[in-house]
Amino acid sequence: MSPWSRPSLESLRRRLPSPLKWPALPALPSLRALPALPGGLRPWITLGSIGFVMAALLNHGRQLVQIRLDGQGWLWLVLGVGVSLLSLLINGVAWGVILRWLGLRPDWAAVVELHVATNLRKFLPGGIWHLASRVQRLRSEGAPLAAPLSTRMALVAVLLDPLVAAVAALALVPLGGWQGGLGLVCLLPLGLLLPRWLDPLLGRLERRRALDLGLEEELQQELEQATPVGRSSWPRGYPWPPLLAELAFVLLRFAGFCCCIRAFDLPLGGDTPAWLAGFALAWTSGLVVPGAPGGLGVFEAVLLLRMGVALPEAPLLAVALSYRLIVTLTDLLAATLVALDRRLAGEPAAATPSSGGASQ
Repeated sequence: MSPWSRPSLESLRRRLPSPLKWPALPALPSLRALPALPGGLRPWITLGSIGFVMAALLNHGRQLVQIRLDGQGWLWLVLGVGVSLLSLLINGVAWGVILRWLGLRPDWAAVVELHVATNLRKFLPGGIWHLASRVQRLRSEGAPLAAPLSTRMALVAVLLDPLVAAVAALALVPLGGWQGGLGLVCLLPLGLLLPRWLDPLLGRLERRRALDLGLEEELQQELEQATPVGRSSWPRGYPWPPLLAELAFVLLRFAGFCCCIRAFDLPLGGDTPAWLAGFALAWTSGLVVPGAPGGLGVFEAVLLLRMGVALPEAPLLAVALSYRLIVTLTDLLAATLVALDRRLAGEPAAATPSSGGASQ
């Protein structure tokens, strides 16, 4: 019998010491998903941003009360209103450039009018009602185009406007210098406008916004009926014309912001690139952060965090609040002028999205 036969192996195993038995560890409780915030994440972002600004107001309230504007300061604010009003018109023109880049034939005057008339609705809770109004108008018989658009194309035409504007604004941040690498990072979104990345990005944005507006069923039907070529009729090159048009709009917004800086006698001059970088970052944050109608609170908070290190916070807060007041008054003034023009011309007011279209 071989010494390595099965009985020998069994006897060897019996001679070996038994393995150490470690005390059993108590079972860890299963990790569960964190409970959802009441009302979702969006209102909490808005409340947090506004709370930060309110805290700054409380901390510097006494200093803010002591700030006085002279006659020249008031003139700068009035000029800021005019520049901001011009920026709204340029934003409408930029939207027309986007529609033209998509191969559509916009009625330029009607496109600008629609954009200006609906812009004030971004301050409504949810921050999507200006987009809902434009999507509905582009799909209706009264579209400012040669023909009404499908749901899918209307969503693309509306979503490209803030997307390209955000990329254009971030491209201005590197003008403020390296900024610890932030300048380089802010150039990366320019790659999102390449067709390879733009198409899938727009696809995700379409589905998300269609869900918000209650159009997911219509969009799904159009996607199922779409031909395999999909968006092959779109221009396949880089969207340079829309990007340059949106860049002009953002620079005009910054010009209105500079009027507020001059009104409160804060240093500008050689610090203009730093101001431009801080403004572009704050403006983009207010545009893309969900749940902040019109960027309310988010713009001011980011601006204070970004520029408050090198500047006194009380005058900076005064600049941010005066700019917020100016752009809000400008939106209100522009919408009022459009409504008066339509009334004098005997045209109906801009259609408001039906409750079944955006609240489902």
